[in-house]
Amino acid sequence: MDIEEEAASNVVPATHKSVEVDDDGRSKRTGDVLTATTHIITVVIGAGVLALAWAMAQLGWIAGIGIMIACSCISILTYNFIADCYRYPDPVTGKRNYTYMQAVNSYLGGKMHVFCGLILYGKLAGVTVGYAITTSTSLVAIKKAICFHEKGHDAYCKFSNNPYMIGFGIGQIFLSQIPDFHKLTWLSTIAAITSFGYAFIGSGLSLAVLLSGKGQATSLTGVKVGAEVTEADKIWRVFSAMGNIALACSFATVVYDIMDTLKSDPPENQQMKKANVVGISMMTVLFLACGGLGYAAFGEHTPGNILTGFGFYEPFWLVALGNVFIVIHIVGAYQVMAQPFFRIVEMGANIMWPHSDFINKEHPTKLWIFKFRLNMFRLVWRTIFVVIGTIIAMAMPFFHAFLALLGAIGFWPLIVFFPIQMHIAQRNIKVASLKWYALQLLNFTCFLITVLAAIGSIREISKNISKYRIFTYKQ
Repeated sequence: MDIEEEAASNVVPATHKSVEVDDDGRSKRTGDVLTATTHIITVVIGAGVLALAWAMAQLGWIAGIGIMIACSCISILTYNFIADCYRYPDPVTGKRNYTYMQAVNSYLGGKMHVFCGLILYGKLAGVTVGYAITTSTSLVAIKKAICFHEKGHDAYCKFSNNPYMIGFGIGQIFLSQIPDFHKLTWLSTIAAITSFGYAFIGSGLSLAVLLSGKGQATSLTGVKVGAEVTEADKIWRVFSAMGNIALACSFATVVYDIMDTLKSDPPENQQMKKANVVGISMMTVLFLACGGLGYAAFGEHTPGNILTGFGFYEPFWLVALGNVFIVIHIVGAYQVMAQPFFRIVEMGANIMWPHSDFINKEHPTKLWIFKFRLNMFRLVWRTIFVVIGTIIAMAMPFFHAFLALLGAIGFWPLIVFFPIQMHIAQRNIKVASLKWYALQLLNFTCFLITVLAAIGSIREISKNISKYRIFTYKQ
């Protein structure tokens, strides 16, 4: 029995008021399609949506739109497979799989379970470092927007990211004391709302450029090879752009945490499938709007991020507001991604030292008007985690390249390979049947996309390492 299964088995069945607990003895789940959709949007509609205009510029209209729609369709299909595997062996009445790892173990066995865990939790830890970097970038962009407005667009407006990373880390230390994923709905809702806010601001500013008649020339095939872009550069950029679009669809790292908040009636898999369709469809519309309008506004010179890369200078307050929304969103998204990582460590500690008061005892605490239960192990270990992540972000602010590599490696196994293999096992699909071949073709195609994205990330890492001095980055 592994950590997750043993922790689940330690649940003490309620002896009274059975209506307040679910079939597994845990507190009654109250989530629904709306809350699940909110969690999905919080994770997938991240600040990366503002980089899709750059991706569109590298690919052009045909490939850019085609890949965005294709990735969305693939995501709906495979996340529906994942939803059906929440329970084992029957998707409606079977035993719950509380985590992605448990589901992989139930359907595919121990070796795949270990492989899944390494990728899943490695990616979760890496994402939190990337969020610290992205937040500091947006905070610096706010200061730069004010600086450019006051001193002119040619002024020297470069600032260190380090103070902002430290501030973000301090804030996350406090938020990380939220006990578990089930208490995050309010934070996730605020994050989802702000994600739409900055996406609409980026799209709106791009549309304003077009309406003013200042839009730049675009192409069906993207950036042209010439004096500024060599053939090799074009290829590397295409690889990176494909990875950016594919990875933007990912919420596999928290999909079972989301499902584990859903009430049992109607069945969880039915609710999650509806949430998948709604959440991913909304994501696709925003992706196409931000990517298409940004590319139409800036053409071949589209910046990597249309808000932090200063594709726009005025109105400066709106650019600043967009970056404020990014910060608010990432504050919430950090917790949505970190809580599953926190939980697996705390489960393991509880199993190894079941009688330790330091690890297991909850202390009722009141701070001003706030009442909460303080756990010393949770306080110490989560604080250490946030501090280490913040230091790494400060030391290597180009860590987004490492993060892109983690994401590239995680895309194929988490979003495509495991869901397809679990679906085949669950439905007993015969090897060499037509459906089996179709699923394996999809599997192989997405594997190639992952490999290409990983190659692009490795190249970016090698370029940055050779020219960077630790803790000295200014944006």
